[in-house]
Amino acid sequence: MVRIIMKERQLSQEQPVVLDPIHAAFDTHATPADLGPTHFIGIGGAGMSVLAEMLKSQGVSVDGSDREHSAKTDRLEALGITVEFGQRAENVGDAATVVYSSAIKPDNPEIVAAHEAGSRIVHRSDILALLMNGKQAVTVAGAHGKTTTSSMLAHILVHVGADPSYAIGGSIQGPDGTTLDGGHAGDGSILVAEADESDGSFAKYHPTIAIITNAEADHLDHYGDEAHYRAAFVDHAEHATGHVVICADDKDALAVFEALPRDVKARTIVYGTTPEDRLPELDGASLVAISSESETAGSGIERLTLELPAAVTGTNAVCQSVTLKVPGIHNARNAAAAITAAVLLGVKPADAARAAGSFLGAARRFQIRGTVKQVTVVDDYAHHPTEIAALLDAAHRRYPDSTIRVLFQPHLFSRTKFFAREFAQALAKADDVIVTGIFPAREKQADFPDVGPDTIVEAAQGLKDDSAGDWIQSVEDMCLAAKMMAMRAHHGDVVFTVGAGDITNMDQVLLTALEAHRESCE
Repeated sequence: MVRIIMKERQLSQEQPVVLDPIHAAFDTHATPADLGPTHFIGIGGAGMSVLAEMLKSQGVSVDGSDREHSAKTDRLEALGITVEFGQRAENVGDAATVVYSSAIKPDNPEIVAAHEAGSRIVHRSDILALLMNGKQAVTVAGAHGKTTTSSMLAHILVHVGADPSYAIGGSIQGPDGTTLDGGHAGDGSILVAEADESDGSFAKYHPTIAIITNAEADHLDHYGDEAHYRAAFVDHAEHATGHVVICADDKDALAVFEALPRDVKARTIVYGTTPEDRLPELDGASLVAISSESETAGSGIERLTLELPAAVTGTNAVCQSVTLKVPGIHNARNAAAAITAAVLLGVKPADAARAAGSFLGAARRFQIRGTVKQVTVVDDYAHHPTEIAALLDAAHRRYPDSTIRVLFQPHLFSRTKFFAREFAQALAKADDVIVTGIFPAREKQADFPDVGPDTIVEAAQGLKDDSAGDWIQSVEDMCLAAKMMAMRAHHGDVVFTVGAGDITNMDQVLLTALEAHRESCE
């Protein structure tokens, strides 16, 4: 049964189109055959292109539009999917279903045309939920770590020959500096999906396995308060038809676990480094204990041991050693979740561990961009204080004798305002920090006139006993900031570009400036 989510009403400037990304458009028995001809607005997007490809592989007539040509649109056209460039009303044609993402506004000409034509208008999450029907679906949700965990699980499944489909919110680091697409339409029975909690749309999913990496409050502009945010994770976990896999080291995730009904707890796997005697009553849940070795500092690897109970293996408990190429305790936890899910799907523990050991990371997660004259440049997507703290802990673990320098671009004025002190505390783990102008995304500076990079710098005053704040400064122009950082870097230093915006573009600026600076000094 298909349910149309658009309100039937006459379109006018006074009554704009209402888009509803929260309520599910399809029930759990719907199939792609219910869609009819389907048009994607912004089909070349990372999250949209793979869904279009998956529908095409299942016999759905698919076309789409985008602003410009890209590698993704080239691939879609090679598969026989028509892509129009420029978004115009006529692109909708006779589409029975029109798919949009959160980046598409209600006044988009194709949205308006679809409404006038009576087409079914659905959010991309509705298509992902539809594709989960009839699959062994695994969702990965959480404020942090979901891209890395879903990427690692997909990597494991690919390496054991399962040929999964996957829809991940980022790319994956490949060998020799290559980048692999975060979406793939496989022939296997498994679908791995990163589940976005930011707008509540993950409530639509009914996965076989639901992984929750953590539940630290975020996106309160949507949820209003921590209680509603946490309740959304409880609801998501309850929708899992099989197991829930949840981190025990995050107090907020534990609160989600404790709020689960007893019957859901009975099929929950809790994982973490926290000893069982320090955890709340598990009420029938099973524990995957993580033991992480400490002598990995400077080695470039992370060693851990997972104690997989019979509830995971289906037979006897297994003590499985794992060696990772991605550093940090947070990645040990991500690996525990990915390996646990893989074993629940039928992968042998040793095979899952071996595959995890060759995983290089999701793109922009501790991604080494280059080294010039012994100064290493690393890029990372961290944009929340907890993520930055974990990143810098991992940096000191990987580079224990190096000076750690950070070029940080805050993401969103609202997040900068709410977490200024927490950002400062996390950044204090670095030796040298420049905070650049804020990446606004959907927000406007005019709505936050008193918020800027100085907001974090001011919050940092007095955090380090041996300085008056001279370890951190603000420079609005990130290109200038990158050149300044290159000028003061020395042999053996590591410079991180950090943030979810376009700060990643400064990696090449840094490398070029480092080359020029070093040559001028020789």
